[in-house]
Amino acid sequence: MTSLRTLAWPLCALLGAAPGARAQDSTDARFQALRLALVDTLRHHGITHAATLAAMESVPRHLFVPAELREWGYADRPLPIGYGATISQPYIVAIMTQTIRPRSGMRVLEVGTGSGYQAAVLQAIGCRVWTIEIVEELADSARSRLLRLGYGQVQVRHGDGYLGWPEEAPFDAILVTAAAGSIPPALLEQLAPRGRLVMPVGDPGGVQFLELVEKDAAGRVSRRRLEPVQFVPLRHGTR
Repeated sequence: MTSLRTLAWPLCALLGAAPGARAQDSTDARFQALRLALVDTLRHHGITHAATLAAMESVPRHLFVPAELREWGYADRPLPIGYGATISQPYIVAIMTQTIRPRSGMRVLEVGTGSGYQAAVLQAIGCRVWTIEIVEELADSARSRLLRLGYGQVQVRHGDGYLGWPEEAPFDAILVTAAAGSIPPALLEQLAPRGRLVMPVGDPGGVQFLELVEKDAAGRVSRRRLEPVQFVPLRHGTR
């Protein structure tokens, strides 16, 4: 979703340089320039993980937002994608991805598929990704989009993220892209020893904090607060 700290955004001139222009694919030179500028901004604001930056440089975020919002695809802000959901601010995607220390072959569960952008970033790094979305229409559209754009190895499920994906557990990392007052117990159970979970925790209607949960080799859990954020609520039980 979005960070509550203010980020300078240097892309306004680029965005305004060609109003109304439409890209036909991810190789469009103008969108590529915007993507590179976004990655430079992320690097300036503390994102240092090379694989995360490379993935965000390669994944065409403008194709994960509604067509009428593609001109804003590389602005460092969340954007609406329908059904009360958003695509998260790129900085948030980057910090959550960096925090789990992704690597090729890592098994990652994402709760809150949305448009599929976060899952695409993880696959671009080489992770094996399972993602759950409670809104069936979003799950279906994300599955189709990921397949069409070359991220078809991502496994998408329509379901209740509070319950996780028990038959595929344990996971080396879990990312939750919606806020709740506490971390669902099923997700803690499905986190592998030496695994990492990142989730916004706090009042779903107000300010939350990203929390990092780490499980040691013996299964003991520690928690650390990262930074203030504001996410949509994590839905439970029904859509």
